[in-house]
Amino acid sequence: MTQTPYAWMGGQAALDRLTEVFYRQVHKDPVLAEVFANAGPDHPHHVAIWLAEVFGGPAEYSAHHGGHAHMATMHLGRGITEEQRRRWIALLMDAADEAELPNDPEFRAVFAYYIEWGTRMALLYSGPNPPAPSADVPVPKWGWNQTPPWEPGS
Repeated sequence: MTQTPYAWMGGQAALDRLTEVFYRQVHKDPVLAEVFANAGPDHPHHVAIWLAEVFGGPAEYSAHHGGHAHMATMHLGRGITEEQRRRWIALLMDAADEAELPNDPEFRAVFAYYIEWGTRMALLYSGPNPPAPSADVPVPKWGWNQTPPWEPGS
């Protein structure tokens, strides 16, 4: 594969579509609505920018939104539950269908792998005794048959 997953899925427009569909559902969901009750109207776009960088798009989240350390900090003390994590995944995968992201198995496997990994990182940072967010940890990059190595404390 020569295209990044970001390009394969349709770039920033596809991710903005995905996060708009997703957060419309989140705000109506009995398990997740409270978690995102105070999220601003720009939250879906910020998540789309994060996902763009993760999947090989422009490094806009790092350049303009604080990179990995900022994302990790946004989860500190939130006490995300396993039920919320699982619901987030389910709604996002449904949103991927509704937003018409590619449905080929290779892309969906890469996408699902990051969503599973990322939500487990959110649990780690939101729970008791989280690792300290570090400016030295880059935004993780997900590609075809390529994922970042897990380093304890990252």
